[in-house]
Amino acid sequence: MMVTSMANPLYDHLFGRHAGNETPFLHLPGGGTISYRAFVETAGRFAHVIAGQGLVPGDRLAAQVEKSPDALALYAACVQAGVVFLPLNTGYTVDEMAYFIEDSGARLVVASPDRADALAPVAARTGASVMTLGSGGSGSLPEAARAMRPSFPVAARTEDDLAAFLYTSGTTGRSKGAMLTQKNLLSNAETLTEVWRFTGEDVLLHALPIFHTHGLFVATNVILVAGGSMIFLPKFDLETVIAELPRATSMMGVPTFYTRLLSDPRFTRDLVAHMRLFTSGSAPLLADTHVLFEKRTGHRILERYGMTETNMNTSNPYDGERRAGTVGFPLPGVELKITDPDSGKTLPDGEIGVIEVRGSNVFKGYWGMPEKTAAELRADGYFITGDLGLIDADGYVHIVGRNKDLIISGGYNIYPKEIELVLDEQPGVLESAVVGVPHPDFGETVVGVLVPQAGETPDLDAILTAAGASLARFKHPRKLIVVDELPRNTMGKVQKNILRDRYQHLFAST
Repeated sequence: MMVTSMANPLYDHLFGRHAGNETPFLHLPGGGTISYRAFVETAGRFAHVIAGQGLVPGDRLAAQVEKSPDALALYAACVQAGVVFLPLNTGYTVDEMAYFIEDSGARLVVASPDRADALAPVAARTGASVMTLGSGGSGSLPEAARAMRPSFPVAARTEDDLAAFLYTSGTTGRSKGAMLTQKNLLSNAETLTEVWRFTGEDVLLHALPIFHTHGLFVATNVILVAGGSMIFLPKFDLETVIAELPRATSMMGVPTFYTRLLSDPRFTRDLVAHMRLFTSGSAPLLADTHVLFEKRTGHRILERYGMTETNMNTSNPYDGERRAGTVGFPLPGVELKITDPDSGKTLPDGEIGVIEVRGSNVFKGYWGMPEKTAAELRADGYFITGDLGLIDADGYVHIVGRNKDLIISGGYNIYPKEIELVLDEQPGVLESAVVGVPHPDFGETVVGVLVPQAGETPDLDAILTAAGASLARFKHPRKLIVVDELPRNTMGKVQKNILRDRYQHLFAST
């Protein structure tokens, strides 16, 4: 999708066109609202403060702040000032923050008031300044902004200029700063608005964090393009979400949002009868959750697939079958193919390989890592995602797992998802994760980690017998381990690297 040429395409399309608009943009817990006009004016005041700190277009601003309307306005201010916005997970330690600040070369660090002192020495080492931003208008940044004018001269930017850095999870090696352009963000937002039928009448229940692409660049940007509004919650709280759902038309969530809603008897068909759309992403949604949700509510969750480096790539259809266990079809303007991991050749439908994507949504490369960029971003524009998948006979894309999660045992390739599907179906099993661990004879072998259903004790021998009947011998789990819960990141994605580390010595003496 081509982005219309304007002075600052991202600002003009998302924020500038709402200047003076008195309709609500953010609905707050407790009943208050913030209009589009007030939000845009706050962003303008923040932009003055940012420029006053000496930042010019192209400079980086790193933010580790709690979710709030002001935190969202900081993103808008960066776009307006032409500054590259770097949102960072609020769970990162000072040592982790030191890497991101130093690697990005951030000139300004905006931190929650309780973290500023700890981050000050880190910022001092790199020559960055530190300001604070807390909830409820506290902090040195909003205090300085109160004396500023609400209008700020919008920095001239092109669609190819950088708008944001998002650092990858870093499960293997150093985290990489994905460079996202104005065109990357705007084209994807416009596509999703159209495909998911968002309009100015939509009220999105927003309980996602805004340091991640899902909450910041998918949910927020789509609403800004559509001109709708958001019920802007600090986090997912079951009581609050159930109370707020009656005034929403749509909700974007991660799988744990939906499993937690289903655990509450108040979550009924009547409660969400007026809802238009539920979407899920950031982690795989269990087929059982799909089925239970539809049975309880009459709604079928729309699952999609995206990445830090690309925003959204595929989506199940708005109209038509939303097929459980798949992530639907490539979005308009996105090309997707399955390739052989060794040769790079395109594979026929039905065969498992590496997913590659190309389109306006695909990032510019990794900051300061030209070799990594060259290894993962082909000269013809295709990005090698590292996700393993296949395209079925009907064109639906299936995610099988990450390339790094592939298990090679005795020379055989084993895809964890295939085994997980079998384990998830067994009596007493809520969910599972399959990893490969070192084995002296086979190189690697299969270990299944199970989370039991509430009040259940899975029969491990029976599960192994069932797996043996469904799977080739080389795919059989050599050991099953029961745990209370699987380790997950803030977006609900299972951290298999932690499981591999935890169980790497299981067969050391075999």
